[in-house]
Amino acid sequence: MGDRGRLVVPAEVRAHTGLAEGVPLLLLETPGGLVLMTREQARDLLRSQLAGTDVVAQLLADRRSAAAAEDAA
Repeated sequence: MGDRGRLVVPAEVRAHTGLAEGVPLLLLETPGGLVLMTREQARDLLRSQLAGTDVVAQLLADRRSAAAAEDAA
């Protein structure tokens, strides 16, 4: 960690990962520690975690269930 709270990424890591000056990075706090990634890496990770999941159908089922509970009350 540099002065004024700046995170310093070593040149070797930047070269290996293809990071260039000005690339926006995400810093995520997880139970296992901190994760630093680009927006593209975060998008790819999320897509892989959601692969095979029908998010729309799940949302509709949740909404229908909530509506049925309201009607019953």
